[in-house]
Amino acid sequence: MRVEIVDWQSKDEIFLVRNTVFTAEQGIDTNLDFDGLDEEAVHALVYDNDEPIATGGMLEDGHIGRIAVLISHRGKGIGTSIMKALVDEARLRSFARVYLGAQVHALDFYQKLGFEPIGERYEEVSIEHQTMQLSLN
Repeated sequence: MRVEIVDWQSKDEIFLVRNTVFTAEQGIDTNLDFDGLDEEAVHALVYDNDEPIATGGMLEDGHIGRIAVLISHRGKGIGTSIMKALVDEARLRSFARVYLGAQVHALDFYQKLGFEPIGERYEEVSIEHQTMQLSLN
C-alpha cells in the first residue's frame, strides 16, 4: 500500500473510489459529490498494487473532505493513513488548523486523530454530520 499526494490530474482514479463509496454505496448524487472545488484541492490517493482503493481531499482553507475507502479495504488503517497524509500536507503549507464535516458514525475515528467537535450537528445529503477541527499549532 502507498499513499500519494496528487492534484486533479488524477481525477479518474479519485472518481472511481468516490463514485463507488458515495454514489453506489451511500446513494449520494454524483453532482453533489463533485461540487466544482476538486480542481483547487490537493488530494491523497491510496493504492494497493497500483489499484486506487481510497482517497480524500483538502481545500486551500484547510477543509478536509470526501474521505472514501473502498469497503473491501476498511478496518486496515487506510483512513488513518489518508488523514495523516493530508494533515502533514497542511503542516507543510503552514495551516493553523484543518477542519472537516464528519458523518456522525465516524466521530470516534476523527476524535482518535485529535479532532474536536465544534458547533451543532447538521444534515447534509440526508446524513447527519458534525464539524470537527484540529489545531496544528
